[in-house]
Amino acid sequence: MKELTNKGITPADDYVFQLDEELKQCAEKELRETDTIRKPAIEAIRKWLVQHPKILTTRLDASFILRFLRNKKFSVPMTQEGIERYLLLRKVRNGEMFANLDMKEPAIADLLDLGYIFALPERDHLGRRVIMHRPGVFNLQKHKNYDMLKVHALTYESLLEDEENQIRGFVYVVDAAKIGLQHLTLFTPQEAVRIAKNAERTVPMRHKKLIAFNINSSLKFAVDFGISLVSEKFKKRVILCTNLERANRYIDNNLLPAEYGGLMPMAEMIKLFKKELEDKQPVILQNDHMNLRLDMYPPEALEGSLGAINRACGIQKDSMGSTFHGMQGSFRKLEVD
Repeated sequence: MKELTNKGITPADDYVFQLDEELKQCAEKELRETDTIRKPAIEAIRKWLVQHPKILTTRLDASFILRFLRNKKFSVPMTQEGIERYLLLRKVRNGEMFANLDMKEPAIADLLDLGYIFALPERDHLGRRVIMHRPGVFNLQKHKNYDMLKVHALTYESLLEDEENQIRGFVYVVDAAKIGLQHLTLFTPQEAVRIAKNAERTVPMRHKKLIAFNINSSLKFAVDFGISLVSEKFKKRVILCTNLERANRYIDNNLLPAEYGGLMPMAEMIKLFKKELEDKQPVILQNDHMNLRLDMYPPEALEGSLGAINRACGIQKDSMGSTFHGMQGSFRKLEVD
């Protein structure tokens, strides 16, 4: 236990499943999670974390480990790959995306107040959290591209602290209004590729569906490029719509802000979400203490190259079976509804 204490920034707790029976059945059906499988899997990952020569400090609490086990359907080898890849991503470009996710930082606070991204207070009919994203409110004169990355990371990291979210996954609703060609200058094509691929494959979230609307037809080339970066599995879960009316076929309208035809004003939703983030701030900021032996990784991995990150973590093939190493994979063009 002394070894665990020296390496862990959180204790190696004894996990007890405290969610309801319906969630327990959901976890077993969709994630292969049972009481019999869970305990030895957690113990195996903890032992691996403690013995890993490149990992200096990390979380050892069960909830943290389980988000990766659940994301990889309790495959221990794939979970090991996922955790190391995630810990390395946190250090990419000096922690540009994940370090100091303080919601009181002026840029982050401003984007939250604008409703750039927030989780809706009510779950959908399948119990999933719905994340609303309004990229058009991003002010290119006021905000930097890494401000965008940080507010996304803060949102996702905070929501992953909830075990129900780990099990049920997430739905994304994107209002693409007011996005113009100038927004495409925020990131180089190379950066866009790295961000999109790491977001899908490295952050341990279950992406269940994405519905986007108010898409500018002049940006179709950019949308096609973005879609080409994600896995075939996720492509099938993307729905593109020209307007909100068409998007309402795929969204429970009552969940949305009143400004989009729902019941609760958006300002109230943002206020509730900020309270949710505030409650998670201690653990989110504590995550900055997770560290690796960065001198044991190649410079390309520390710049965010997914191929380099995979090689540095000993991954020979993309564990998701999708196009990890370039744009040569199959591409199903999505039509806009």
